[in-house]
Amino acid sequence: MGQKANAKGLRLGILYNWSSRWFFSDKKKYRLTLISDIKLRNLLMKKLAYSSVTQIDIERAINKITLIIYSVKPGMIIGRGGKGLEELKKIITQTLEIKEKNKEVKIDLKIEPVKKPYLNSYYVAQTIAEKLIRNFSHRAVVHNAINRVIEAGAKGIKIQLGGRIAGAEISRREKYFQGKVPLSTIREDIDFARYPALTKSGYIGIKVWICK
Repeated sequence: MGQKANAKGLRLGILYNWSSRWFFSDKKKYRLTLISDIKLRNLLMKKLAYSSVTQIDIERAINKITLIIYSVKPGMIIGRGGKGLEELKKIITQTLEIKEKNKEVKIDLKIEPVKKPYLNSYYVAQTIAEKLIRNFSHRAVVHNAINRVIEAGAKGIKIQLGGRIAGAEISRREKYFQGKVPLSTIREDIDFARYPALTKSGYIGIKVWICK
């Protein structure tokens, strides 16, 4: 079971919390709010890619929307004198279609730093993808990432690459392990992420499991 299911999804409510925290009894409102959350999260992930954002949590109350952004470089989001946060609020109001005159809905932004980036699977997958796009040797990139993760204090790591690796004519999968990654043990804190790398020969899918 642990090998097939998403490692974070399997541990939701036990070790991990939901990334969208709100509830509506009205089915239509629930559906529309969920779609708007997904669109907003995808947009902000692309816009803030330069600051290595790893996770965005959205909390909704009756008249308040709170966004908790986890970033490796939080200073780049905040900007000088908080100008970056003001621009972010404008983007959020436009995407959520909240009128500026409507003072009832308040947008609150919290920027949280990622203290150990090499224990975050999304950040590791992102760094591997960036290097693969720049034509680095995939084995060197993966082994370097594995060493850094183990140095950061992880129990184990598993990395899987899938696609036309190193420009090969036939797509294949390659798996790399170090340490212990017990995916079926629910009490184990395992961070999982997938990230696509668009290389010259096509997409390479990257999956990273880190046992903290």
